[in-house]
Formats: sequence, C-alpha cells, structure tokens
Amino acid sequence: MTTEAGSETEVKEKAEESAEDKKEQEDEVQGEGEGGTEEGQTSIFQSPLRLVRKTKMKLVVCHVTLLDGTDFTCEVEKRAKGQYLFFKVCEHLNLMEKDYFGLIYKDSHEQKICMSVHPSSIHPSFAFNVKFYPPDPSLLTEDITRYLLCLQLREDVASGRLPCSFVTHALLGSYTLQAELGDCEPDQPRPLDYISQLTFAPNQNKEMEEKILELHKSHRGMTPAQADAQFLENAKKLSMYGVDLHHAKDSEGVDIMLGVCANGLLVYKDRLRINRFAWPKILKISYKRNNFYIKIRPGETEQFESTVGFKLQNHRSAKRLWKVCVENHSFFRLNAPEPPTKARFLTLGSKFRYSGRTQAQTRLASSLIDRPAPNFERTSSKRISRSLDGGNAITSHSQSDSET
Repeated sequence: MTTEAGSETEVKEKAEESAEDKKEQEDEVQGEGEGGTEEGQTSIFQSPLRLVRKTKMKLVVCHVTLLDGTDFTCEVEKRAKGQYLFFKVCEHLNLMEKDYFGLIYKDSHEQKICMSVHPSSIHPSFAFNVKFYPPDPSLLTEDITRYLLCLQLREDVASGRLPCSFVTHALLGSYTLQAELGDCEPDQPRPLDYISQLTFAPNQNKEMEEKILELHKSHRGMTPAQADAQFLENAKKLSMYGVDLHHAKDSEGVDIMLGVCANGLLVYKDRLRINRFAWPKILKISYKRNNFYIKIRPGETEQFESTVGFKLQNHRSAKRLWKVCVENHSFFRLNAPEPPTKARFLTLGSKFRYSGRTQAQTRLASSLIDRPAPNFERTSSKRISRSLDGGNAITSHSQSDSET
C-alpha cells in the first residue's frame, strides 16, 4: 500500500483529504454527532438543553421529514450540536429507544449522508431514518419503536431498496392494511381503487393488490401492534434487510456493490451476493484516497493475513463507507464504544470514532424504561401514498394506538 503521492493530482487530492480531516477533527473537539457522547450514555433520554452553547447566537430553522412523511420544524442555534436537533425530534416523537435512528441529508451527488455535528453548517433539511436495523425487532421494548421501524421498512420495500418476492410483497402489504385500517368488514369491502392509491411494491399491479386484499381478510381481529410484529417478523428474514449498499469496483475493475449490515461486509454483483466478510473475520478496515481496504483474519488452512481492496468513486465515498463500517461494527459487536486511545479497528488518518451507545447498552437502557405505553397516531404514510394519476393521495384515515 503506497503512502507517497506520485503526481501533482495526488498531491492536490492528499491536501484536500488533509483539509477535510482537519475540519472533522475541529468538529470533534466541539462535540460528537447524533450518535451520542460518553456523557450521555448513562442516561436513557439526555436533556437536549445541555447540548446548546450558553452564549446567544443566531437561530436557524431546520426542517426534518419524519418517517410518516410529515414535516417537523425546529429552530436551533446556529452552532448547536447536531445531537441537539436529533434529540428534539425524538422528544417530538416521544421516542426513547432512539439509538437505532438518526438524521440524514443528501449531498450534491444525491448521496445520503449522516448528519454532522452542526446541522445548519451543511443543509437546513434532513430526514429522520432508521440507522441501525435491529436483527430481532421483537426485542424492542416499545410499540412506538416497532411502528417507526415498520414505516422505514414499508418505504424500503415500496422503493425497491428491500427486494422481495410477489408473495412477500402481498403478505407485507396485508399487514400494513391491517395495522393502518383495521379489520376488513365482510359487508363493507375495501374498493380496489382505494388500495391502488397506496404503493406496496415498485412494480405493483392489479393482481398483487387483489392478493393483498385477500390476505388482509385473514388478519381479522389482529391489533395494529400485532400486525406490526408480524410485518417485522417477515421483513427481518429478507436477505437485504438492514443492508446499506455502496457502489464500488473490485480489483479487476468490475462493478459491484458493498453492503454493510449487522453481520459484516457483503459483496454483491448483479444483485447476487458473491462474498461475505463477517465482522469476526475482519481484523482492520481502512481507506486511502478512493480505495477501501479490509484485512482478513487467516482461515484454518491459511498462515497469513490477507488484505482485500475495493475502489470507490472518490475519496468522500471511501471515507463514507469506512465510517458506516466503523459505526455498524461498534454498534452491533462491541459491549461499549472504544475509548479514544484505542485505534485497533479505526485506522488511517481520520480521528472519527463511534461514541454512541452500542446495541448491548441500548438493550440494557430499554429494559429500564418504566412508563405507560405511549399513545400515538397511526396514519397512512404520505411517503407511500399515491393517486391514480401519479399525484399524492390525501388519506383521512388515522388510527390511534390506543385502539390496540
């Protein structure tokens, strides 16, 4: 692995990387992003007021698109930490199991980026999304957390990011109808054109809609919470569940996709998984310029470690992939975040480290939640609603979780 720049272009690229890393280090001195800080790890719901500077500064308006498609608007001080905005959103949603979620925005290349420390310094508009997909959603403590996860997965399925078969599309759609509309009354059947206003799949057709209605009838008596649980039980079995995909090329220049998930790093070619590197097999991850590397632990019949390299579109893409790997490895594999002095898994240049709660800490905190189950409105998601002419459909139906 070469560390010296061999041309004027490389020198310029290296200077840009250095400037970017320097900016990141300056941000880290002022505070971590929405992942959390060590100071906040012992509290289930840290007060966001501690995350704003005491000196009065200019206010900026941030817009956050929630998982049901509604907008949340919040005024924050211009130099407030990004974690402050994230906590304000969670407070608005009455969400306590917040560590599975995060705020994202899109850069100039339409790439989704996790929110940085200072939201106003990047973009005034964000989206509240699932950041870490729990391998077993049944272990979540509160119904509202499962409901928000369902909203994210409905969008993933409807957009095609989470591929599934015709049968699975119909089954998941039927649980969505049961959760949002309740029982299908025999004497008041739902008109097919009403179902057509909702998007359940990328290539939805009349046959699928009829199957969804047929399966919906079989769920009579099922509460919204039970329908959510069944939806998640089936969704978690899909091969692409919780996989964050990144465009890349292998050592031979062939286009591939690298997927990061709770279990490790996956390699896809033409939508087929061709390789899998589980977290326990990976000794080190690193990036240099637009190259991303993983050092693999030797197998039973091997004597030496091996390094596998991939080429990303640019330096930012490589760094973004590296950060996603760091966060997923830390969240799903560690009992607690590594202290700043350790750099066993974080290498090459950037001082970024995951400082939020891990899944183990999150589950422990969730077990200590002691409050009545919060009531919340279940409304047909604006993100997956459509009209027959392609416009947005406005649905008046809403169902309170108290109906469960």
